[in-house]
Amino acid sequence: MNQSTPRCGEKHPYTLEDLGWTDEHEKAFSKYAGPYLPGRVACRQKTVWDILIDGGSVTAGISGALRKLGRFPAVGDFVVLLHQPEAGTSMIVDILPQKTRFARGSTGRGGIDQVIAANIDTVFIVTAAGHDLNARRIERFLAIAHASGACPVIVINKSDLADDPATLADEIASASSGIPVIPIGAVSGEGVDRLDPYLPPRTTIALIGSSGVGKSTLINRLMGRPVQETSHTRDYDDKGRHTTTVRQLFVLNGGALMIDNPGLREVGIGAASAGIADTFPDILELAEGCRFSDCRHEEEPGCAVRAAVADGTLSAARLESFRRLVQELAFERDKAEIGFVRLEKKRWKAIGKIQRDIGKTKGR
Repeated sequence: MNQSTPRCGEKHPYTLEDLGWTDEHEKAFSKYAGPYLPGRVACRQKTVWDILIDGGSVTAGISGALRKLGRFPAVGDFVVLLHQPEAGTSMIVDILPQKTRFARGSTGRGGIDQVIAANIDTVFIVTAAGHDLNARRIERFLAIAHASGACPVIVINKSDLADDPATLADEIASASSGIPVIPIGAVSGEGVDRLDPYLPPRTTIALIGSSGVGKSTLINRLMGRPVQETSHTRDYDDKGRHTTTVRQLFVLNGGALMIDNPGLREVGIGAASAGIADTFPDILELAEGCRFSDCRHEEEPGCAVRAAVADGTLSAARLESFRRLVQELAFERDKAEIGFVRLEKKRWKAIGKIQRDIGKTKGR
């Protein structure tokens, strides 16, 4: 863990309630009796997890049962620990139901969504004035954030270095469908107080964004001291290096909890269909005027969406972004269905082999 969160065995002043524990968590945990403790995952380090418990912290692995099921805790998860310090045992045996989960879709061949943070209330989508400021990338992040169940907020860092920060924020706001857009300067501190309304005590905020946009610098500013390493962006293309290498939960001075994440190079859309609707409400509203209910807004006659592009009501770039995300979602669904069919074929093939083996044994 970093110096802002207690190391294994260290005491701290936080109660479970300070860490976001609710009545729902208490109810889910109530079935456990004996040497079990609830805690919240603050960091994962390869095969062990750093857990904040009431007034202290422990480091624990996970049970074989969880590992066999492929259930691995994410930062922000509330977990059940089998805690027997006299025997030297601390093991995660269960993960309590998640209120929300921020997951990015698979970008590789595995086809499994990666949970970035759990039980979050707000997602700060951090971008930066300059090379990284891209409305299309923000729309992608927004779709995933909406699908998580958390409330997104767009934070434009380094805006104090821009010629016209207000215009910059207005341009992004026009593509964000009413989502708050907050321009700040994390290094100088300018505008950081505008984030205060989104940082009430006992709520959890996840930071996401590309490398070099200043997420770690923002954490340091909010903590009031350096707790995360930072690095400069490259001068020739404004791109940053990965400074944060692990996901980690911090308790801010005001009592809010914040999860810092490594920069995301690739963000698969995963199963964010609900998020698409919340990210593009203007297009869905226009689509109600299309002649055909299954209009793809391409070459169909009577398309109200393309008509809006033609008269300047809707930008062509925003429509193209919508199309790409919808097509990506369709591809991911097809890929998942194909994977399921293959899995079922493999399962039934194995069942058939077992039955044949049983038949051979019976005949002896």
